[in-house]
Amino acid sequence: MAELKYLSGFGNECASEDPRCPGALPEGQNNPQVCPYNLYAEQLSGSAFTCPRSTNKRSWLYRILPSVSHKPFESIDQGHVTHNWDEVDPDPNQLRWKPFEIPKASQRKVDFVSGLHTLCGAGDIRSNNGLAVHIFLCNTSMGNRCFYNSDGDFLIVPQQGKLLIYTEFGKMLVQPNEICVIQRGMRFSIDVFEETRGYILEVYGVHFELPDLGPIGANGLANPRDFLIPVAWYEDRQVPSGYTVINKYQGKLFAAKQGISPFNVVAWHGNYTPYKYNLENFMVINSVAFDHADPSIFTVLTAKSVRPGVAIADFVIFPPRWGVADKTFRPPYYHRNCMSEFMGLIKGHYEAKAGGFLPGGGSLHSPMTPHGPDADCFEKASRAKLAPERVADGTMAFMFESSLSMAVTKWGLKTSNCLDENYYKCWEPLKSHFTPDSRNPAGPD
Repeated sequence: MAELKYLSGFGNECASEDPRCPGALPEGQNNPQVCPYNLYAEQLSGSAFTCPRSTNKRSWLYRILPSVSHKPFESIDQGHVTHNWDEVDPDPNQLRWKPFEIPKASQRKVDFVSGLHTLCGAGDIRSNNGLAVHIFLCNTSMGNRCFYNSDGDFLIVPQQGKLLIYTEFGKMLVQPNEICVIQRGMRFSIDVFEETRGYILEVYGVHFELPDLGPIGANGLANPRDFLIPVAWYEDRQVPSGYTVINKYQGKLFAAKQGISPFNVVAWHGNYTPYKYNLENFMVINSVAFDHADPSIFTVLTAKSVRPGVAIADFVIFPPRWGVADKTFRPPYYHRNCMSEFMGLIKGHYEAKAGGFLPGGGSLHSPMTPHGPDADCFEKASRAKLAPERVADGTMAFMFESSLSMAVTKWGLKTSNCLDENYYKCWEPLKSHFTPDSRNPAGPD
């Protein structure tokens, strides 16, 4: 596979044209009477026309045929995709899932769309307010099928197997320890090369942004220059048997046929694009004296709500870093949170739960449900010598955090058969160390 090229910069105004058609972008206007190369002009709007300039999202696409050239959409089988948050009764318990099982290609072919499984979520698609967490489990490429989401943005976190993603803007290769965002309405198709698994955070009605840095200053966390945008690439390919366009609309799946590949965009310009990011580029900010900074310092992307400082969803990572805090219990502390916390693991092991929480699995701690280090982690960390140490080398855990109270689907609680019924037992060995006669018990040697 030839190395792919990218543009860089989060939210930038970009312009790109396939080098096979130099000058394909119109000069000085968006919608000329006749476009260069007799292309069609089509605008893709990711925001209302009247949004403030700072939040206005749109791109102009110059394509061989407009995307309207398709047969009518018809409802298709939902599989395990849902937005019904009342399938099962609420469950406030700490939940943990073993690694979700990928179907064997020798048994049945499953592509990205047919391998989508909704795990949990909250809110309402029709009012453009909410989110969903999906797991994708696939073993074959999509072929002459593409997908687009009318409901929201997909933040895709591959955990096993790389993804070659064809989009209307060009191609992206996304590997484990990278993420990508396919924004609302963008058509894409995914090739895989082995049994493949990952996580998806879907947000309705808003887009992901870089978090504000406040007193951190101008630099740090995920830097804008490290986000990569595909360059224009087109295929002028007829599909006599029909190319299938799959649409997720109001939580349901629909399909339409068309006679040409949808990846027929010869040139484009704008600021509404897909993009990818390598998590290794995250610039960690952390405590260098004592105590913990809140985990919000590890936020890569945020999807804001209308309440200041409160997110529909944050994407947070726990990357390799130095731990140097003095007089401090260094692992994550015991906690009850007004937010929902879904955690996943891309590779390695998570410091607060070295066993049981495995790559390709997950956990959900609902609002005000207590959680924290398991008993073994607590005992070791309480006795550890507090020398500078590397934390999480060879590991990448992440969190989808939301201000909404997420409900778990029937697939998540039952059908997946991956729920760890013994999760609560990791805290059972915790015991009282209370010393009523000694305010200052002896610490580690």
